[in-house]
Amino acid sequence: MLVASAFLPFLPMLPLHLLIQNLLYDVSQVAIPFDNVDDEQIRKPQRWNPADLGRFMVFFGPISSIFDILTFGLMWWVFHANTVEMQTLFQSGWFIEGLLSQTLIVHMIRTRRIPFVQSRAAWPLFAMTLVVMAVGIALPFSPLASYLQLQALPLSYFPWLVAILAGYMC
Repeated sequence: MLVASAFLPFLPMLPLHLLIQNLLYDVSQVAIPFDNVDDEQIRKPQRWNPADLGRFMVFFGPISSIFDILTFGLMWWVFHANTVEMQTLFQSGWFIEGLLSQTLIVHMIRTRRIPFVQSRAAWPLFAMTLVVMAVGIALPFSPLASYLQLQALPLSYFPWLVAILAGYMC
């Protein structure tokens, strides 16, 4: 957000968008207590080390920012959402990418295995992830969009979104 704020002639995301994004993400995380744990974690439990958490944050913070900047570039140069008149399109694109990436990352950090292939979350967590992602994608297309200051994205945005999210998850 700091990088975008320095270059954009508008806010990259409105406070209302952040609140909605955080609310949706929090709803998706309600199912975490019902998640499975990989067998090897049960056989040999790991001790949490605060230094590891710090290293994790230092590693993932910049990686997340790189994919945000890719999304900014996509919205700016590919979809020409680079004026105040087009800010709602820019904000809608970043809103969806941000919500989906933070919702999917839970599946990445819950296991040392390949998520969705070698280790699957329990049904409640997987279902909540899908529901929240669907709601997040639907909001800019819904009758609520104008109230939320979002707008429908062109369908050509979504293959780009899939590519950005796939890169982020790799």
